[in-house]
Amino acid sequence: MTIEEAQLQVDQWIKTIGVKYFSELTNMAILTEEVGELARLMARKYGDQSFKNNEEQSDLGDEIADVLWVLICLANQTGINLTEALQKNFEKKSVRDAERHSSNDKLRN
Repeated sequence: MTIEEAQLQVDQWIKTIGVKYFSELTNMAILTEEVGELARLMARKYGDQSFKNNEEQSDLGDEIADVLWVLICLANQTGINLTEALQKNFEKKSVRDAERHSSNDKLRN
């Protein structure tokens, strides 16, 4: 699935099953919540925290997909073409960071 196809599928789902988009501000709050859920899982799975006895071990891919879903909703609501935005972001980073990371002693083995 391309990013464009994902944007179209999310939009179609919202308009048929989801009824309508939540407001942009509500979706921003939901995004923050979803990132928090991802952070909790990462801290337990890869960090120093352990799972609580009654805490289910969530699916990392599903948590990342939840974040992506809400980002796509926000892009759709605000008229952002994510394919174009990501391409521009690659260009920006390629120019800005052309030598930055390769000359960073902290990143050397």
